[in-house]
Amino acid sequence: MRRGGAVSDLLEAVDALLARPDVLPPPHVRAELRRAAGLRQDEVAEVFGVTRVAFHRWETGQAKPHRRRLEAYAHLLNGWAKKYPEAAAAPVPEQEAG
Repeated sequence: MRRGGAVSDLLEAVDALLARPDVLPPPHVRAELRRAAGLRQDEVAEVFGVTRVAFHRWETGQAKPHRRRLEAYAHLLNGWAKKYPEAAAAPVPEQEAG
């Protein structure tokens, strides 16, 4: 294999890692993004077909959605991050930082 091909293969592998939907932003950012979109937890939960409590657990990092919903949730968060970059850069609240 030629050297350029090896680097290309490596970059493709790295891109695949970056595209994995199972890496979600920190919980405080998830909540900020939802609030920036002007939505309540129950509104988002309804779209995903889960209870508000289940969605709350996703948003706070207490639970992680199963694969299909995880991909959709990550897609939603990424879309919101592009639309609301200031919310995506939200600092960690003081009670979580310490």
